Amino acid sequence: MTEEMRFLPRKAVLSATEIIRLATLFVDLGVQKIRLTGGEPLVRPDIVDIAEGLSSIDGLNELVMTTNGSQLSTLAKPLVAAGVSRLNVSLDTLCNDQFHELSRTGDLNKVLAGLDAAIDAGFERIRLNTVLLTGKNDTQIEPLIDYALKKGIDIAFIEEMPMGHITQTDRELSLVPSAKVLETIRRRFQLLPIVGSATDGPARRYSVEGTRTEVGVISPITDNFCDSCNRLRVTPDGRLVLCLGHENSLDLRQMLRSDMDSSSLKRAILAALAYKPERHVFDQPDEPQVVRLMNATGG
Repeated sequence: MTEEMRFLPRKAVLSATEIIRLATLFVDLGVQKIRLTGGEPLVRPDIVDIAEGLSSIDGLNELVMTTNGSQLSTLAKPLVAAGVSRLNVSLDTLCNDQFHELSRTGDLNKVLAGLDAAIDAGFERIRLNTVLLTGKNDTQIEPLIDYALKKGIDIAFIEEMPMGHITQTDRELSLVPSAKVLETIRRRFQLLPIVGSATDGPARRYSVEGTRTEVGVISPITDNFCDSCNRLRVTPDGRLVLCLGHENSLDLRQMLRSDMDSSSLKRAILAALAYKPERHVFDQPDEPQVVRLMNATGG
């Protein structure tokens, strides 16, 4: 997010009914897993109702969520009851000062209490999502691994994606490659590769020998995974984004609000898929930059 964020007016954001209708269309077309993400999904007052509506869609195998964890102390149990099976919680550091600097407004203790509430609530699995930045929080690899092991949860380290106004120099200086992360972890732990399912997406996963904790790395810069990408994103204002690394999108909100019938909506979605790019160009400094911020798209 920018320092001075301009938020969408409420009427520009998809309603719960519109979200559930769109999700039903995507499931009809073969989508098996839906992730609620953000921005921050838990700031929506109707998020539990949305989750309940989505989890009841015939043919949907899994409903999962990514959150900053700040509201989990009160919402973890309702989310489990509504059908959210797995949870990703963004956590980049266990140091209070670093957390405040990176999040600008966040409260680390609130997030940690939310994680404890989520563990008690009984999600099938909980995973930390960590983005490392050189000179900021790159010393947090081992503390976060130890925390995940202590809590019996998983963790994924994600290379920073150059979204927004980032120069090539900024990108090179801040990037912590996944290979360095794995090298650090392997100094203390034996990592066993996990052969995933077709719906796992971009993460390379490993089990920590002798524990139930899984470690993942997501490497959009140093280990391009575009040839196996199975992700589509619908933004809060109803745009179908085909790739994080490109600006092209389809305005589904306009179609929904023009009373387009379901068959026509499905045809429009299928036609858009033909334009899903072959790959992103984050690693090409001479290519057009994506200025859309992550909070406008979702992780």
